[in-house]
Amino acid sequence: MTEGSGAAPARFGRMLLALILGQIGLHATMAGVRMAAPLQALRDGHSAWSVGVLMALYAAAPVLLSMHAGRMADRLGYHRPVYIAIGLSLFGALLAVACTFVGPAARFALLCASAVFVGSGANMGLIVIQRRAGQAVSTSTERMRMFSWLGIAPSLSNVVGPVAAGFMIDAGGFRAAYGLMLALPLVTWWCARQIPRDAEDPQRTRQAQPQSSWTLLAAPGLKRLLVVNWVLSACWDVHMFAVPILGFERGFNATTIGLIVGTFTLAVSGVRLLIPLWAHRISEIALLRAAMVGTAIVFGLYPLAHSPWLMGGCAVLLGLTLGSVQPMIMTTLHQLTPAGRYGEAIAMRSMVMNASSTAMPLLFGAAGTALGAAALFWLVGGAVASGSWVARRLPAGEAAGP
Repeated sequence: MTEGSGAAPARFGRMLLALILGQIGLHATMAGVRMAAPLQALRDGHSAWSVGVLMALYAAAPVLLSMHAGRMADRLGYHRPVYIAIGLSLFGALLAVACTFVGPAARFALLCASAVFVGSGANMGLIVIQRRAGQAVSTSTERMRMFSWLGIAPSLSNVVGPVAAGFMIDAGGFRAAYGLMLALPLVTWWCARQIPRDAEDPQRTRQAQPQSSWTLLAAPGLKRLLVVNWVLSACWDVHMFAVPILGFERGFNATTIGLIVGTFTLAVSGVRLLIPLWAHRISEIALLRAAMVGTAIVFGLYPLAHSPWLMGGCAVLLGLTLGSVQPMIMTTLHQLTPAGRYGEAIAMRSMVMNASSTAMPLLFGAAGTALGAAALFWLVGGAVASGSWVARRLPAGEAAGP
């Protein structure tokens, strides 16, 4: 192997690591603040409804800003938008630190503002980083591998952020926890400096033509893919919402319920580690179809699992099915999107997911109260099974490229 042939994979590996760590820096900031802020609000005597409003702001703001972030990424490339995302996250964490110096009334207002900024920063960073990852490779197999590795970042972030924040709260209080979160976006800043600038297209700004983002929906197959993505995203939301309720109804303690949810997260990470090994043998559309059917089956079995071990087994199976779809959806999204508008397409997907994460818990709460957690699993399982025909209408030919 020549020196040049060995240097290229090494540079690619460093860039992939920088993208993963960069996403962890922003997402872990949001996850840590999102864990600490409700605890502080509850300690200040705020109601559960107020805490619900606070939690909704982390996803509500990205719904409004996603499309702007996507268009900015298409127009400006990677570096400037990711620095803006870092600035938003830093300012949001700084507001959280500032709230520890004021009284309870002003503190809640600052926590709400912090939620808007750190949520927006994490979402903009996600869009920009995913766009850069998709542009760094040229084939569907390479994109599948890239998005599988990149998909591990949110799982790690949801461990790093809350665990670090919880440790700091116990050791030094909320101010210390928010101070640590203030340092995490600097990891993303350092990683961004490792991404080569010469990979960006210098003609992007001059060639970009203003178009309505909604014209993207005219791209063949894109609407169907977004519907599939929304249905599967709703399955994530209902699982995280209903498992604690179902476990409580079965008399499980908090540790047992936490372990069930944790096995789901481990299964998601595990399948994303395995996909790069099999990417050359995987058909994106076939796997999406199989994942929807498998998810429907697991949702049908979940309420019938009356022991922690059986529920843990269902969590593993569900983690395998839902964890495998994100790389497939992102790969297919890049293949169906017109050239030069990848950022907008990723932003549209992000907007759908954040809107779902904002609205669905309210719907699930109403349905769960009226019908119970078991019926909620069956209802959503039936919906994803009925909606699998949308995935079947994504023929393999569409996945080959626009």
